[in-house]
Amino acid sequence: MNVSTLAIIGFVMVCVFMYLIMSKRLSAMNALILVPLLFGIGLGLAGMAPLGKLGSMVMDGIRKAAPTGIMIMFAILYFGTMIDAGLFDPLINKILKVTHGDPLKVIVGTALLAGIVSLDGDGATTYMIVTSAMLAVHKRIGINPIILPTVAIMQNGVMNILPWGGPTGRVMSALGLDASQVFVPMIPGMVVGTIWVMFWAYLLGMKERARLGTVTMAEAAAAQEYVVELDEDSAKLKRPHLFWANLGLTALLMAALVSDKFPLAVLFMVGTALALMINYPNLKTQQELIMKHGMNAIPTVSLVVSAGVLMGIMSGTKMVDAMANSLTSSIPASMGSHIALITALAGLPFDYFLSNDAFYFGIVPILAKTAANYGIGAAEIARASLIAQGCHLLSPLVASTYLLCGMSGVTLGDLTKSALLPSIGTSLVMLATALALGLFPI
Repeated sequence: MNVSTLAIIGFVMVCVFMYLIMSKRLSAMNALILVPLLFGIGLGLAGMAPLGKLGSMVMDGIRKAAPTGIMIMFAILYFGTMIDAGLFDPLINKILKVTHGDPLKVIVGTALLAGIVSLDGDGATTYMIVTSAMLAVHKRIGINPIILPTVAIMQNGVMNILPWGGPTGRVMSALGLDASQVFVPMIPGMVVGTIWVMFWAYLLGMKERARLGTVTMAEAAAAQEYVVELDEDSAKLKRPHLFWANLGLTALLMAALVSDKFPLAVLFMVGTALALMINYPNLKTQQELIMKHGMNAIPTVSLVVSAGVLMGIMSGTKMVDAMANSLTSSIPASMGSHIALITALAGLPFDYFLSNDAFYFGIVPILAKTAANYGIGAAEIARASLIAQGCHLLSPLVASTYLLCGMSGVTLGDLTKSALLPSIGTSLVMLATALALGLFPI
C-alpha cells in the first residue's frame, strides 16, 4: 500500500467525519463509530488492511479511551452531589451579600461565582445558576446586560479545561493520555487565566461604577439568597450540617489529584462513593441522584468511548502514521520544531469554527503524530491544543452558549462583540504561562 494513498484516504475520512457532524447529518457519537468502521471495512475489502483484525483494532481503541470515560462520569457525579448538598452555597450567598449595590463588586462576584459553579464541568448548569443568582442584581443596579454573560462565558472558558469538562477528556482519549500528563501541568495556566478574567471583570466593574455610582438597594435585595434553595426538591437535598465534612473530602480529593499518586478515575470513583454515603445514606436517594447527574455525564462519556473506535481504526490501519508522514513532508524543516506553538495558535480559529469533536478527534491526533517525528510528545501537543479553550465557547457551534444568551436576554452577536477579544486574551495569557513553564517547546 502506497503511504501517500493511505494518507489521502485518511484525510478523506477525517473530512467526511467533520462534514457529517458539522452539517448535523450525523451526531458526533454516530459519526465516531460508523465513519471509521465503514472506511476500515473498505480498506479491508480492498486488501489494504487486515479485515479480520478490525474488531481487535476497535477494542484496542476503546480500552485506551475507557479510563478517561470513567473519570469524566464519576467527576460529574461527584461535583453534582456536592452542589446538591450545598457545599458551595455559603460562598455563593456570601458573594451575593457583600456585593450590595456596588457594580464593581457585583461584576467581580459574578465572575467568581461562575468559576465556582463551573467546577462541575457542565456549561449549561453554570449558566443557569449564575444567571438565576445574579441577573436580578445586575438589572436592579442597571449594569449593562452584556456584562453578566461576558464574564460568565470567559470564566467558563478557563474552567472548561477541567478533564471532566469535555475538551481535555476528548484529547486524552484521542491521544491515549491521562490527566497527570495533560491536565495537571495546565493548572498554573488556568490560575493565570482566572486572574485575567477577574482583571477584566474589574475593568468592566470600574467602568460601570463610574457610569452608575453605587446604587442603594433594599436589604432584602442586597441579601438575596441563592435562588436554587427556593426550589422545594433542591432544598430537601441540602446538607448544611455536613459542610465541613464535604469541604474536607473535596480538599483531600484535590490534593490527591495534584499529587498524582492515584489514577484520576479511581480518585473520583472513591470520592463519589464517599460523597453519596456521607450526604445521602438512603439508597433510593442515591439512585435518584445518580440518575439525575448521569444524564449530564452520558453525552460526554459516550463521545469519549466512541472516539476509541475512530482512534483504534486510524492507528490499527496505519492511517494516522501515513497522514502524519504526509504532513511532516509538507512542513519546512525550519518550522518542524515549532509545531506545538503552531498547534496552540492555529487552535484559536480551528476550535472556533470547528466543534470540539472535529478538532480533538479529527485534527489533533494528526498533529500529534506529525510532532512525534520532531521529537515532540503527544502530551505536549495535547496541552498546546487546549490553549484555544479560552475562546471556544463563543463558537456558534456550542449549544450552551445559546442558553446563556437566552437567559441573559442578549444576542450571540452582541456577546461575541463583547467577549471575543478578551477571551482571545485569556488564551494568550495561558499560552504565555505554558511557554514560561515549558509545557511545550516554542
